[in-house]
Amino acid sequence: MNQTVLITGGAGFIGSHLCQELLDHDYKVRALDNLLPEVHGTERSQESLNPEVEWFLGDIRDEDLVNQALNGVQIVCHLASVVGVGQSMINMSQFSKINTSGSASFCEILVRKPIERLVIASSNTIYGEGMYQHPLLNSKVAVERNLTQLQEKKWELRTHEGTLLEPIATPEEKYPNPRNVYALTKYDQEQLALMLGAIYEIPTVALRFFNVYGPAATSKDPSGGVLRNFASQILTDRSPLIYEDGHQRRDFVHVRDIVRSCRLAIEAENLGDRVFNIGSGQGRSLLQVARQLANLLEKPEIEPEVTQRYRHGDIRHCFADIQKAKHYLGYQPSIEFQDGLKDWIDWFKQQDPVDIEFYLHQTLDERGLLV
Repeated sequence: MNQTVLITGGAGFIGSHLCQELLDHDYKVRALDNLLPEVHGTERSQESLNPEVEWFLGDIRDEDLVNQALNGVQIVCHLASVVGVGQSMINMSQFSKINTSGSASFCEILVRKPIERLVIASSNTIYGEGMYQHPLLNSKVAVERNLTQLQEKKWELRTHEGTLLEPIATPEEKYPNPRNVYALTKYDQEQLALMLGAIYEIPTVALRFFNVYGPAATSKDPSGGVLRNFASQILTDRSPLIYEDGHQRRDFVHVRDIVRSCRLAIEAENLGDRVFNIGSGQGRSLLQVARQLANLLEKPEIEPEVTQRYRHGDIRHCFADIQKAKHYLGYQPSIEFQDGLKDWIDWFKQQDPVDIEFYLHQTLDERGLLV
Protein backbone atom coordinates (compact mmCIF):
# COMPACT_ATOMS: atom_id res chain seq x y z
CA MET A 1 0.00 0.00 0.00
CA ASN A 2 2.70 2.48 1.13
CA GLN A 3 0.05 5.01 2.15
CA THR A 4 0.52 6.68 5.51
CA VAL A 5 -2.52 6.89 7.80
CA LEU A 6 -2.81 9.10 10.87
CA ILE A 7 -5.19 7.80 13.55
CA THR A 8 -6.25 10.25 16.25
CA GLY A 9 -7.08 8.45 19.48
CA GLY A 10 -4.80 5.69 18.25
CA ALA A 11 -4.08 4.27 21.71
CA GLY A 12 -7.77 3.93 22.58
CA PHE A 13 -10.16 1.01 22.32
CA ILE A 14 -11.00 1.27 18.63
CA GLY A 15 -7.81 3.11 17.71
CA SER A 16 -5.45 0.41 18.97
CA HIS A 17 -7.33 -2.24 16.98
CA LEU A 18 -7.36 -0.01 13.89
CA CYS A 19 -3.59 0.48 14.13
CA GLN A 20 -3.12 -3.29 13.95
CA GLU A 21 -5.71 -3.74 11.19
CA LEU A 22 -3.92 -1.23 8.97
CA LEU A 23 -0.46 -2.57 9.78
CA ASP A 24 -1.68 -6.04 8.80
CA HIS A 25 -2.67 -4.59 5.41
CA ASP A 26 0.67 -2.90 4.74
CA TYR A 27 -0.19 0.68 5.64
CA LYS A 28 2.27 2.93 7.39
CA VAL A 29 0.56 3.98 10.61
CA ARG A 30 0.95 7.06 12.74
CA ALA A 31 -1.11 7.69 15.85
CA LEU A 32 -1.86 10.77 17.91
CA ASP A 33 -3.10 10.28 21.48
CA ASN A 34 -2.89 12.15 24.79
CA LEU A 35 -3.16 8.97 26.92
CA LEU A 36 -5.94 10.54 29.00
CA PRO A 37 -5.74 9.00 32.51
CA GLU A 38 -9.53 8.56 32.69
CA VAL A 39 -9.23 6.22 29.70
CA HIS A 40 -5.80 4.65 30.04
CA GLY A 41 -5.09 4.83 33.76
CA THR A 42 -2.07 6.57 35.23
CA GLU A 43 0.46 3.81 34.49
CA ARG A 44 0.18 3.72 30.68
CA SER A 45 3.28 5.02 28.89
CA GLN A 46 4.77 5.03 25.40
CA GLU A 47 6.66 1.83 26.22
CA SER A 48 3.34 -0.05 26.38
CA LEU A 49 2.20 1.12 22.93
CA ASN A 50 2.46 -0.74 19.62
CA PRO A 51 6.13 -0.35 18.56
CA GLU A 52 5.26 -0.65 14.85
CA VAL A 53 3.30 2.62 15.05
CA GLU A 54 4.89 6.07 14.87
CA TRP A 55 3.52 7.81 17.97
CA PHE A 56 2.77 11.49 18.60
CA LEU A 57 1.78 11.92 22.23
CA GLY A 58 -0.26 15.00 23.02
CA ASP A 59 -3.49 16.86 22.43
CA ILE A 60 -5.34 17.27 19.12
CA ARG A 61 -5.52 20.98 19.99
CA ASP A 62 -1.70 21.31 19.98
CA GLU A 63 -1.05 23.00 16.62
CA ASP A 64 2.68 22.23 16.42
CA LEU A 65 2.18 18.57 17.30
CA VAL A 66 -0.72 18.13 14.86
CA ASN A 67 1.31 19.77 12.07
CA GLN A 68 4.14 17.31 12.69
CA ALA A 69 1.79 14.34 12.81
CA LEU A 70 0.07 15.31 9.54
CA ASN A 71 3.23 15.89 7.49
CA GLY A 72 3.43 13.27 4.74
CA VAL A 73 0.06 11.72 5.62
CA GLN A 74 -2.44 10.74 2.91
CA ILE A 75 -5.32 9.39 5.03
CA VAL A 76 -6.71 10.56 8.38
CA CYS A 77 -8.97 8.51 10.66
CA HIS A 78 -10.29 10.85 13.34
CA LEU A 79 -11.35 8.74 16.34
CA ALA A 80 -10.25 10.94 19.25
CA SER A 81 -13.17 11.53 21.65
CA VAL A 82 -14.27 11.22 25.21
CA VAL A 83 -17.23 8.84 25.40
CA GLY A 84 -20.18 7.98 27.60
CA VAL A 85 -23.85 8.98 27.66
CA GLY A 86 -24.21 9.30 31.43
CA GLN A 87 -20.76 10.82 31.89
CA SER A 88 -21.50 13.49 29.29
CA MET A 89 -24.53 14.73 31.22
CA ILE A 90 -22.27 15.35 34.23
CA ASN A 91 -19.10 16.60 32.47
CA MET A 92 -20.63 18.75 29.74
CA SER A 93 -17.73 21.18 29.41
CA GLN A 94 -15.12 18.40 29.10
CA PHE A 95 -17.09 16.66 26.35
CA SER A 96 -17.62 19.92 24.47
CA LYS A 97 -13.99 21.03 24.79
CA ILE A 98 -12.47 17.75 23.61
CA ASN A 99 -15.03 16.43 21.13
CA THR A 100 -16.36 19.63 19.57
CA SER A 101 -13.70 22.31 20.09
CA GLY A 102 -10.88 19.79 19.86
CA SER A 103 -12.12 18.49 16.51
CA ALA A 104 -12.51 22.05 15.21
CA SER A 105 -8.91 22.87 16.20
CA PHE A 106 -7.67 19.67 14.57
CA CYS A 107 -9.63 20.30 11.36
CA GLU A 108 -8.32 23.88 11.08
CA ILE A 109 -4.88 22.39 10.57
CA LEU A 110 -5.98 19.36 8.57
CA VAL A 111 -7.63 21.39 5.78
CA ARG A 112 -4.27 23.03 5.00
CA LYS A 113 -2.71 19.64 4.24
CA PRO A 114 -2.97 17.58 1.01
CA ILE A 115 -5.13 14.86 2.58
CA GLU A 116 -6.62 12.31 0.17
CA ARG A 117 -9.40 11.05 2.48
CA LEU A 118 -10.83 11.71 5.93
CA VAL A 119 -12.69 9.02 7.88
CA ILE A 120 -14.57 10.33 10.91
CA ALA A 121 -15.91 8.18 13.75
CA SER A 122 -19.50 9.20 14.39
CA SER A 123 -22.10 7.47 16.57
CA ASN A 124 -25.57 5.96 16.42
CA THR A 125 -26.43 8.13 19.44
CA ILE A 126 -26.96 11.10 17.11
CA TYR A 127 -30.26 9.56 15.95
CA GLY A 128 -31.97 9.70 19.32
CA GLU A 129 -34.72 7.12 19.00
CA GLY A 130 -34.42 4.61 16.20
CA MET A 131 -37.06 4.07 13.51
CA TYR A 132 -40.44 2.42 14.08
CA GLN A 133 -43.11 0.75 11.99
CA HIS A 134 -46.72 1.90 12.33
CA PRO A 135 -48.66 -1.40 12.45
CA LEU A 136 -51.88 -0.02 10.98
CA LEU A 137 -50.57 2.36 8.34
CA ASN A 138 -47.64 0.06 7.39
CA SER A 139 -45.37 3.10 7.29
CA LYS A 140 -42.08 4.05 8.93
CA VAL A 141 -42.25 6.71 11.62
CA ALA A 142 -39.71 8.67 13.67
CA VAL A 143 -41.02 9.50 17.13
CA GLU A 144 -39.66 10.47 20.55
CA ARG A 145 -40.84 9.85 24.11
CA ASN A 146 -41.96 12.73 26.33
CA LEU A 147 -41.18 13.33 29.99
CA THR A 148 -44.77 12.77 31.16
CA GLN A 149 -44.79 9.33 29.56
CA LEU A 150 -41.47 8.46 31.18
CA GLN A 151 -42.57 9.69 34.60
CA GLU A 152 -45.54 7.32 34.28
CA LYS A 153 -43.10 4.49 33.40
CA LYS A 154 -44.70 3.96 29.99
CA TRP A 155 -41.48 2.91 28.34
CA GLU A 156 -42.58 1.82 24.86
CA LEU A 157 -43.53 4.10 22.00
CA ARG A 158 -47.14 4.00 20.84
CA THR A 159 -49.46 5.69 18.36
CA HIS A 160 -51.85 8.41 19.53
CA GLU A 161 -54.48 5.67 19.66
CA GLY A 162 -52.30 3.59 21.99
CA THR A 163 -51.15 0.95 19.48
CA LEU A 164 -47.61 -0.31 20.09
CA LEU A 165 -45.04 0.79 17.50
CA GLU A 166 -42.60 -1.87 16.31
CA PRO A 167 -38.88 -0.93 16.34
CA ILE A 168 -37.18 -1.52 12.99
CA ALA A 169 -33.65 -1.06 11.66
CA THR A 170 -32.65 2.61 11.52
CA PRO A 171 -31.34 3.90 8.15
CA GLU A 172 -28.93 6.78 7.62
CA GLU A 173 -31.80 8.93 6.32
CA LYS A 174 -33.40 9.09 9.78
CA TYR A 175 -33.20 12.72 10.91
CA PRO A 176 -30.73 13.13 13.80
CA ASN A 177 -32.10 14.15 17.20
CA PRO A 178 -29.29 13.94 19.79
CA ARG A 179 -30.68 13.31 23.30
CA ASN A 180 -27.53 13.74 25.38
CA VAL A 181 -24.36 15.82 25.37
CA TYR A 182 -22.17 13.01 24.03
CA ALA A 183 -24.53 12.51 21.08
CA LEU A 184 -24.56 16.24 20.39
CA THR A 185 -20.77 16.42 20.32
CA LYS A 186 -20.54 13.42 17.97
CA TYR A 187 -23.04 15.07 15.64
CA ASP A 188 -20.94 18.24 15.75
CA GLN A 189 -17.82 16.24 14.85
CA GLU A 190 -19.54 14.47 11.97
CA GLN A 191 -21.12 17.55 10.44
CA LEU A 192 -17.97 19.64 10.82
CA ALA A 193 -15.93 16.99 9.00
CA LEU A 194 -18.48 16.58 6.20
CA MET A 195 -18.87 20.34 5.76
CA LEU A 196 -15.13 21.00 5.61
CA GLY A 197 -14.62 17.99 3.37
CA ALA A 198 -17.10 19.47 0.88
CA ILE A 199 -15.55 22.96 1.04
CA TYR A 200 -11.93 21.84 0.72
CA GLU A 201 -12.65 18.90 -1.61
CA ILE A 202 -11.39 16.26 0.81
CA PRO A 203 -13.40 13.04 0.31
CA THR A 204 -14.92 12.44 3.74
CA VAL A 205 -16.66 9.36 5.11
CA ALA A 206 -18.55 9.40 8.42
CA LEU A 207 -19.07 6.02 10.07
CA ARG A 208 -21.87 5.91 12.62
CA PHE A 209 -20.72 3.21 15.03
CA PHE A 210 -23.34 1.40 17.09
CA ASN A 211 -22.50 -0.26 20.46
CA VAL A 212 -18.91 -1.42 20.04
CA TYR A 213 -17.52 -4.21 22.22
CA GLY A 214 -14.41 -6.38 22.33
CA PRO A 215 -11.01 -6.52 24.05
CA ALA A 216 -9.90 -2.98 24.92
CA ALA A 217 -6.48 -1.44 25.25
CA THR A 218 -7.26 -1.07 28.97
CA SER A 219 -10.12 -2.18 31.23
CA LYS A 220 -10.52 1.44 32.37
CA ASP A 221 -11.51 2.61 28.89
CA PRO A 222 -15.13 3.83 29.07
CA SER A 223 -15.53 2.88 25.40
CA GLY A 224 -16.34 -0.61 26.72
CA GLY A 225 -19.79 0.78 27.44
CA VAL A 226 -22.69 -1.14 28.88
CA LEU A 227 -21.08 -4.59 28.53
CA ARG A 228 -18.07 -3.51 30.55
CA ASN A 229 -20.35 -2.00 33.19
CA PHE A 230 -22.45 -5.17 33.44
CA ALA A 231 -19.42 -7.48 33.61
CA SER A 232 -17.66 -5.33 36.22
CA GLN A 233 -20.74 -5.40 38.42
CA ILE A 234 -21.18 -9.16 38.06
CA LEU A 235 -17.50 -9.89 38.82
CA THR A 236 -17.73 -7.76 41.98
CA ASP A 237 -20.91 -9.66 42.99
CA ARG A 238 -23.23 -6.75 42.29
CA SER A 239 -26.40 -6.96 40.24
CA PRO A 240 -25.95 -5.12 36.94
CA LEU A 241 -28.01 -1.93 36.93
CA ILE A 242 -30.50 -1.61 34.07
CA TYR A 243 -32.69 1.44 33.60
CA GLU A 244 -36.38 1.28 32.64
CA ASP A 245 -37.62 -2.33 32.35
CA GLY A 246 -34.61 -3.91 30.63
CA HIS A 247 -36.36 -4.63 27.34
CA GLN A 248 -34.77 -1.72 25.47
CA ARG A 249 -32.74 -2.94 22.49
CA ARG A 250 -29.24 -2.07 21.37
CA ASP A 251 -27.05 -3.14 18.44
CA PHE A 252 -23.73 -4.68 19.55
CA VAL A 253 -20.91 -4.87 17.01
CA HIS A 254 -17.46 -6.34 17.57
CA VAL A 255 -14.47 -4.01 17.40
CA ARG A 256 -12.83 -6.18 14.71
CA ASP A 257 -15.82 -5.54 12.45
CA ILE A 258 -15.61 -1.84 13.29
CA VAL A 259 -11.94 -1.48 12.30
CA ARG A 260 -12.51 -3.49 9.14
CA SER A 261 -15.23 -0.99 8.20
CA CYS A 262 -12.69 1.82 8.70
CA ARG A 263 -10.25 0.12 6.35
CA LEU A 264 -13.01 -0.46 3.79
CA ALA A 265 -13.92 3.24 4.01
CA ILE A 266 -10.28 4.09 3.26
CA GLU A 267 -10.09 1.74 0.28
CA ALA A 268 -13.53 2.13 -1.37
CA GLU A 269 -13.44 4.06 -4.64
CA ASN A 270 -15.72 6.86 -5.86
CA LEU A 271 -17.50 7.25 -2.54
CA GLY A 272 -17.72 11.02 -2.42
CA ASP A 273 -18.92 12.33 0.93
CA ARG A 274 -21.06 9.69 2.59
CA VAL A 275 -22.42 8.53 5.93
CA PHE A 276 -22.72 4.84 6.88
CA ASN A 277 -24.20 2.90 9.77
CA ILE A 278 -21.76 0.33 11.15
CA GLY A 279 -23.43 -2.25 13.37
CA SER A 280 -24.61 -5.84 13.39
CA GLY A 281 -28.10 -5.02 12.14
CA GLN A 282 -29.67 -6.83 15.11
CA GLY A 283 -31.26 -5.43 18.26
CA ARG A 284 -30.74 -7.20 21.61
CA SER A 285 -32.47 -6.45 24.89
CA LEU A 286 -30.21 -5.31 27.72
CA LEU A 287 -31.91 -7.73 30.11
CA GLN A 288 -31.08 -10.66 27.82
CA VAL A 289 -27.48 -9.47 27.42
CA ALA A 290 -26.94 -9.04 31.18
CA ARG A 291 -28.14 -12.60 31.80
CA GLN A 292 -25.89 -13.92 29.02
CA LEU A 293 -22.92 -12.23 30.65
CA ALA A 294 -23.76 -13.67 34.08
CA ASN A 295 -23.86 -17.18 32.58
CA LEU A 296 -20.56 -16.72 30.73
CA LEU A 297 -18.96 -15.37 33.91
CA GLU A 298 -20.24 -18.48 35.74
CA LYS A 299 -22.41 -16.40 38.06
CA PRO A 300 -25.90 -17.21 36.76
CA GLU A 301 -27.40 -16.55 40.20
CA ILE A 302 -26.71 -12.80 39.83
CA GLU A 303 -29.86 -11.28 38.35
CA PRO A 304 -29.95 -7.74 36.96
CA GLU A 305 -31.38 -4.95 39.10
CA VAL A 306 -34.08 -3.44 36.90
CA THR A 307 -34.48 0.07 38.30
CA GLN A 308 -37.75 1.08 36.59
CA ARG A 309 -36.22 4.55 36.28
CA TYR A 310 -35.41 6.66 33.24
CA ARG A 311 -31.94 8.14 32.77
CA HIS A 312 -32.06 11.48 30.96
CA GLY A 313 -30.33 11.11 27.60
CA ASP A 314 -31.35 7.48 27.04
CA ILE A 315 -33.45 6.19 24.16
CA ARG A 316 -35.65 3.11 23.94
CA HIS A 317 -34.58 1.17 20.84
CA CYS A 318 -32.01 1.67 18.10
CA PHE A 319 -30.35 -0.85 15.81
CA ALA A 320 -28.67 -0.40 12.46
CA ASP A 321 -29.84 -0.70 8.90
CA ILE A 322 -26.50 -1.65 7.30
CA GLN A 323 -27.61 -2.04 3.68
CA LYS A 324 -25.71 1.04 2.48
CA ALA A 325 -22.47 -0.09 4.11
CA LYS A 326 -22.89 -3.50 2.51
CA HIS A 327 -23.50 -1.97 -0.92
CA TYR A 328 -20.89 0.81 -1.01
CA LEU A 329 -18.17 -0.54 1.30
CA GLY A 330 -18.60 -4.29 0.99
CA TYR A 331 -19.08 -4.33 4.77
CA GLN A 332 -20.50 -7.47 6.34
CA PRO A 333 -20.39 -8.15 10.10
CA SER A 334 -18.37 -11.33 10.52
CA ILE A 335 -18.44 -12.04 14.27
CA GLU A 336 -21.56 -13.55 15.82
CA PHE A 337 -22.51 -11.95 19.12
CA GLN A 338 -22.20 -15.13 21.19
CA ASP A 339 -18.72 -15.84 19.80
CA GLY A 340 -17.60 -12.24 20.23
CA LEU A 341 -18.94 -12.14 23.76
CA LYS A 342 -16.96 -15.25 24.74
CA ASP A 343 -13.82 -13.75 23.20
CA TRP A 344 -14.34 -10.52 25.12
CA ILE A 345 -15.12 -12.31 28.42
CA ASP A 346 -11.87 -14.32 28.15
CA TRP A 347 -9.98 -11.03 27.96
CA PHE A 348 -12.05 -9.22 30.58
CA LYS A 349 -11.60 -11.91 33.23
CA GLN A 350 -7.86 -11.20 33.16
CA GLN A 351 -8.45 -7.53 34.04
CA ASP A 352 -9.21 -5.79 37.33
CA PRO A 353 -12.95 -5.05 37.28
CA VAL A 354 -13.73 -1.41 37.99
CA ASP A 355 -17.39 -0.79 38.85
CA ILE A 356 -17.82 2.88 37.94
CA GLU A 357 -21.52 2.49 37.11
CA PHE A 358 -22.57 2.31 40.77
CA TYR A 359 -20.96 5.69 41.51
CA LEU A 360 -22.17 7.19 38.23
CA HIS A 361 -25.72 6.10 39.12
CA GLN A 362 -25.44 7.89 42.48
CA THR A 363 -24.15 11.08 40.86
CA LEU A 364 -26.89 11.06 38.22
CA ASP A 365 -29.49 10.65 40.96
CA GLU A 366 -28.04 13.51 43.00
CA ARG A 367 -28.15 15.80 39.95
CA GLY A 368 -31.76 15.02 39.12
CA LEU A 369 -30.92 13.09 35.95
CA LEU A 370 -32.92 10.00 36.91
CA VAL A 371 -36.73 9.96 36.76
